[in-house]
Order: sequence, then structure tokens, then C-alpha cells
Amino acid sequence: MVLEASVLVIDNSEWSRNGDYMPTRYQAQIDAVRFLFGHKTNDNPENKVGVISSAGDGPQVLVSLTGDQGVLLKGMHGLEIRGSAHFDTGLQIAQLVLKHRANKHQKQRIVAFAASPIEADERTLVRLGKKLKKNGVSVDVVCFGENAANEQKLAAFVEAANNNDTSHLLVVPPGPHLLSDQIRASPIGGGSGGGGGGGGDGDFEFGVDPDMDPELALALRMSLQEEEERLRREAASQQQQQQQQSGGGDAADHDGDAMMEDADEDEQIKRAIQMSLMESGQDGAAAAGNDDLVASLVGSLPGVDPNDPALQDALGSEPKEGDSRDDKGKRQQGGS
Repeated sequence: MVLEASVLVIDNSEWSRNGDYMPTRYQAQIDAVRFLFGHKTNDNPENKVGVISSAGDGPQVLVSLTGDQGVLLKGMHGLEIRGSAHFDTGLQIAQLVLKHRANKHQKQRIVAFAASPIEADERTLVRLGKKLKKNGVSVDVVCFGENAANEQKLAAFVEAANNNDTSHLLVVPPGPHLLSDQIRASPIGGGSGGGGGGGGDGDFEFGVDPDMDPELALALRMSLQEEEERLRREAASQQQQQQQQSGGGDAADHDGDAMMEDADEDEQIKRAIQMSLMESGQDGAAAAGNDDLVASLVGSLPGVDPNDPALQDALGSEPKEGDSRDDKGKRQQGGS
């Protein structure tokens, strides 16, 4: 958004009564002024716009720099068509208005309408253009009505004032199109073309011109924002539910893994006891003497069932006390 102060210079000379532009040259400018005011203030709420009339006894400041549309309409209410336009003088007064703007951070711009033959010669206009460029003032010129007489002069003027493509010349031929539509489609009105189209509903958001019906455009924009917010909330809720479901599945898998690990650990303990008993180097008598100790140790181990058949078989595979004594007696008899 460009922070800018603009002054619109209207040609309210007798030439503006002609009806070769709908509905007349004068009324076409009034409509264009309303469009430009809305365009610039909508682009940045801190933008200010003023209006100057260039015809009559001399240029007159109708509206000081303002962002209030009511002030704009009130200032232009008493404007009359009379006399001849003073194009160059009007631009100089517009420059003074911009020089005294309250916010010095605002860029300076003049939008001038030329609906009648310009009395100043090309050399004077070129000198004025260079002066405006030196003072940092950009200039847009809308040439309509007397194109043959003014186009060459205005082209030289805009070229002298131009600085990095900040100044523009729009030449609008007569026809059934609206002047404001041609400006809207040009760089002067924020478009990218050269003013060749009339601008349909597709050029506007929701098909509504915010300059013609700002309340409807605002209501549609707010409705769209509310709908987007609702969709965002629904998407976030669905995502949260999916995360909860996936988290529950992970927890169940974790519990199952823990149970398997516990079972494996019990099995490993049992196997370790069996191997310890089977690989023990104790003789039969020592083993028989330690049966109670082994039984108590097995019973004290967590997760081990003393009545497990596999464990009983492992314990039963050791020599019994009676067998040990008989074997010992036989060995003594054989020795004697």
C-alpha cells in the first residue's frame, strides 16, 4: 500500500460541456474524481486527496487534502462550468497544496484532466515537468476531448516529469465507454493496461465495485472471512480427532508389547533356573540336602509358578536322597 497525497485537477472550462464522452466531458470527470478518491483512500486509509478546478477566473482549491468523502462531495457541490482552463497554473497550485501536506512521509502525486486545448506551449510544459520531478511530484494526465491539439504537448510534459515510471499519460478517444472505466483499467487507476477496456464485473471482488457500493462490498468480504474461519476451525477439529485416534492405537500397541515382554521375561527366568539346575556340579547328596532351599528360592522369584510341569521335571531330574544312599552303600560293599 502506497502512502500518498494526491491532488486532482479538474478542467471545468466551457469545452467540458461537450457530450462526446458519456454523459458529458464535465460529468465524466466528476465520476472519475469519485472513483480516484475511493481507489486511493481504499488503497491506504492514511492517503489524502484534494481537488482543484483549473478554469474560470483562475484555478481554485475546492477541497483541501482529506480522506473524508463527505468533505469531497461538499467541496465539489458548487463547482460551475465557465471560462477557459489554465492547465499549467493549476499544476503549480496543486504542487503548493502538496508541499503543505501534514504528513511529510506521503508521496506526492497530481492527476490532471485535459478536456480543452492547452494554451501553454510545449517548452513551458517541459520546464514545468522538470520542476515537478525535481521536487518529487509524480504526475498523471488524462487527455480526452482535444487529443489532436494536446497529445504531443502532454507526452513531452509527462516524459520530463517522469521518474522511474511514476508518471503516466492516458489518452482516451471518444466513444460509448465511461471515462472512469478507462482510468480504472490504466496504471493511473491501479490497472495494468492502457485504458483499452471498459472493466466488467470480473474486475471486482465478488463482482461488486467497492467504489459504487462500499457497504455491500464490505459485507461480502466479512462474510467470506467468517466462512474461511469456520472452515479452518473444522479442519483443526478433524485433525485433532485423527491425532487422538492414532494416539489410542499406539497406546494399545505399546500395552501389547509390554505384555509380550513380560511373558518373555518369565520364560527366560524359567529357562535360566532349569539350566542352572541341570548344569549344576553338585552331587546327589548336596542336591538332596538343598531341596528345601531350591523350592524356597523358586517360590520367591516373581512371576515363577513352582507347580509349572516343566519346572517340576527339571527339579525331578536330579538324584533323590534315597538313590544317593543306595549308590553309596553299593560302592562301599564293592570296595570291601
